[in-house]
Amino acid sequence: MTMQDTPIKPSSGSSRSGCPVHDLKGMLRTAGLRPTRQRVALGWLLFGKGDRHVTAESLHEEAQKARVPVSLATVYNTLHQFTGAGFLREVAVEGAKAYFDTNTGNHFHFYVEGEGRLIDIANADIEMRQLPEPPAGMEIAGIDVVLRLRPRAG
Repeated sequence: MTMQDTPIKPSSGSSRSGCPVHDLKGMLRTAGLRPTRQRVALGWLLFGKGDRHVTAESLHEEAQKARVPVSLATVYNTLHQFTGAGFLREVAVEGAKAYFDTNTGNHFHFYVEGEGRLIDIANADIEMRQLPEPPAGMEIAGIDVVLRLRPRAG
């Protein structure tokens, strides 16, 4: 698969040019982020493979294998910038460990303990009947549901 035939998801309101790298640079510019070589390379690694879940460490390892010269700190910063721009959704699972999801639409997750793996759950598979009333002056910004899985005993 080449860079020319792998889709990059555009941000809302942007148009596609037919060139994934150009589309990615446009997404970054629209979000007010300069399309540096490192951001474009990390964006390509993130969005060139469809919807998926990554950690900073796993993306850093991918970047190293792809010979993208980038530090782990830069990967963390870029993931947080992309999250702030709405390109990624952060999913906190284990204390300080965060996963970043390229699918920013409403959906929930299974977390496979021992493997450190997230699996998407379709919205149709979970029913929420009633949400609590938020405190005065507050509104619900989102709902994160993570169901933890482990192998059955015995």
